[in-house]
Amino acid sequence: MTSIARLVAILVALLGWVHSAGADELGDLIQSFAEADGYDEMEVLIERVAATGDNRAAPVLDALGERDLVIRKSDNQIVIAVKDGRDFRLLEPLSLEVLIEDAGSRDFESLRVNNRIRRAIRLARGTLTLRNPDPNVRLRAASAIFTSRDADAIEPLEIALAEEPDPRVRSAMQEAHAAALLNTDAEEVLKVEAIETLAQRGDRDAMSVLLGLNRAEASPVITEAADKAIGAIQRNLQFWRIGQNLWYGLSLGSVLLLAAIGLAITFGVMGVINMAHGEMVMLGAYTTFVVQEVIRQNAPWLFDASLMIAIPLAFLVAALIGILIERCVIRYLYGRPLETLLATWGISLILQQLVRTLFGPSNREVGNPSWMSGAFEVGQLAITYSRLWTFVFAITVFLGLILILRATRFGLEMRAVTQNRRMAASMGIATTRVDALTFGLGSGVAGLAGVAISQLDNVSPNLGQGYIIDSFTVVVFGGVGNLWGTITGAMTLGVVNKLLEPYAGAVLGKILVLIGIILFIQKRPRGLFALRGRALEA
Repeated sequence: MTSIARLVAILVALLGWVHSAGADELGDLIQSFAEADGYDEMEVLIERVAATGDNRAAPVLDALGERDLVIRKSDNQIVIAVKDGRDFRLLEPLSLEVLIEDAGSRDFESLRVNNRIRRAIRLARGTLTLRNPDPNVRLRAASAIFTSRDADAIEPLEIALAEEPDPRVRSAMQEAHAAALLNTDAEEVLKVEAIETLAQRGDRDAMSVLLGLNRAEASPVITEAADKAIGAIQRNLQFWRIGQNLWYGLSLGSVLLLAAIGLAITFGVMGVINMAHGEMVMLGAYTTFVVQEVIRQNAPWLFDASLMIAIPLAFLVAALIGILIERCVIRYLYGRPLETLLATWGISLILQQLVRTLFGPSNREVGNPSWMSGAFEVGQLAITYSRLWTFVFAITVFLGLILILRATRFGLEMRAVTQNRRMAASMGIATTRVDALTFGLGSGVAGLAGVAISQLDNVSPNLGQGYIIDSFTVVVFGGVGNLWGTITGAMTLGVVNKLLEPYAGAVLGKILVLIGIILFIQKRPRGLFALRGRALEA
């Protein structure tokens, strides 16, 4: 055997010895109940069992409190007796393995307990959970005590706090201790300190505890401290509420950006009023649904990657249909905006009916992958992963479009055709090809928007209709044909909408935003960032 192999064998042996030593320690403590001389020794043993922090001690303590922890007379071993009809099943206290199926009451002797021992058991039971080796278990235990405000948990909390190494768990234990302390007749100074601890927590749960304080029995000092703390918490919650609304606004802005950025190309750059743009979004959403259905039926283990598969497919589907629309309809209507509007409106109705025929009129379920499910908190700010990734995706699409327009030959040709079509044609640029690809690019980006929106909204044939007006609003407000204006307009309108909603309501808030945009356009008809293009020159 090599030296490395010997070293590994020694380490394995040591780990096994440590594990067995820990098990033997708890087992020896439990067996010591058989020799305990009086309640004093039994109480000390209960404290030592709880101090191990071993989860296996919980059923032993529960059995002791119920007088089910017994001494087997045949060998003086501690076992758990569970009544089973007329007989008893005897269990090994740590593994709970059945030792005897049909023992009689004469085969064992119950350990004697009184109220003092039962109190020691309750204390030990709380301490056992609060001293669990897993910090998450200790954190959940502290949170449960905070919610229950159990006065009996004060002493276990104080014992656990004396040895708690994790700052996060320690803070939770201090808050639980404060909440439980306010539910007792503790000294005034201690209660004031507890109120200050809850004020530092600063959330709704802390305010709920303070509002539930019995003011009829509280002293003026405690009442004043509670009122001061409640005021501080309310100000803190108001601050976080504004932050939450700002995040909701940015989240809404990212959805508006995704829905409008494709329109910024087809309407802003090409001057085409495409009323079927919303249906391109809808097609992207239904592509996502089809991809997920195929994966569910044939390769469910790929579900978490479904959006990664749907993104390029949605772009291709929407882009190809967009190119088809441009080649078959739009190319004959350049410079005739009203006819373009009517034609694309008719196309939108055709696409909606086609989707109803293929998929039915009802909503379709599009699931969230595991990495887009759930939420996390930053202070009092709740952020869902679905909206966070939608925001990231929207910014990524925006930067990708900027890169295409600024760093590729196609982007150069598109800008050249936009600025001076005749000059671009005289330089050898195939303007009809650029028109088709530009319209396809705008439609494909709308398909990408459908992938993201499918994670936030219902997927139905009417999905696009809910975003077409908002998309035009964003493009006109930001500046026709300017992508930087589009992102500024989307984020501005999203934030303003969400800041107005708590005060004016969703409908009135949207009306106020539209009125504000109308007044703004009266002063700046070309939007926030004006850009010269074919539509403007016409």
